[in-house]
Amino acid sequence: MKIAITGKGGSGKTTITAGLSLIFDQDNKEVIAVDCDPDTNLGLSLGIPGAENIVPISEMKEMIAKRTGVESLDRPPTFFKINPKVDDIPDKFSVKLNNIRLLVMGKVDKAAGGCMCPENTFIKSLISHLVLSKEQVVILDMVAGTEHLGRATARSVDVFLIIVEPNEISVFTALRIKKLAKQLEIKKIYFIGNKIQSRKDKDFLNQKINNDIIGYISLNKTLQSNRGKFIFDKPLSKEFREIYQNLIRSNP
Repeated sequence: MKIAITGKGGSGKTTITAGLSLIFDQDNKEVIAVDCDPDTNLGLSLGIPGAENIVPISEMKEMIAKRTGVESLDRPPTFFKINPKVDDIPDKFSVKLNNIRLLVMGKVDKAAGGCMCPENTFIKSLISHLVLSKEQVVILDMVAGTEHLGRATARSVDVFLIIVEPNEISVFTALRIKKLAKQLEIKKIYFIGNKIQSRKDKDFLNQKINNDIIGYISLNKTLQSNRGKFIFDKPLSKEFREIYQNLIRSNP
């Protein structure tokens, strides 16, 4: 199963990615958890020792230059390979925790964030490889929106999960992301309501989202007190287990 997770900044994408990765891990499924967010906090949320010292793929300048056929990434190249070798990257540069392999993509630090440059091309090629070729469960912690997903890659994503909070701004962003995802011909688009405090919050989201919600995660004081490091308490475990079961049912 290939799952892309997105939403407004601060909506809880990384928390949801960590929780689902750990649930799949508990059921002995091999998972590749991919941190595409520039903040690169997924390793910390998963509790991987030394996660703060992981070098993101985008910062491996010499390797990317070699794979894309350029002398240096310090100046814009005239030509470079648009289909670099990436199939060995997950095994060489992932960090393992039980059944989970973490890959940290990092930020491409260019003046034009969506540039056609070797770094972006390499990252997109790697994500395409993971989604199109890997047999494991792949869970992508995306930046807000559909960045990094080309049309062919997007069509191969089994589920696109949009994280939404019970407020108008988050709903507006979530529905805009859904529109973009549909334009990429993603078939299964669901929402997860996060930071839920009451039945009123659920009713608000159901009214705005038209019942396309696959599950809810309550506002969790344990996560807040542990500064984002994921710790399953019983209510949280039950909520994630329900989302996990809904995902399995939607992708038999």
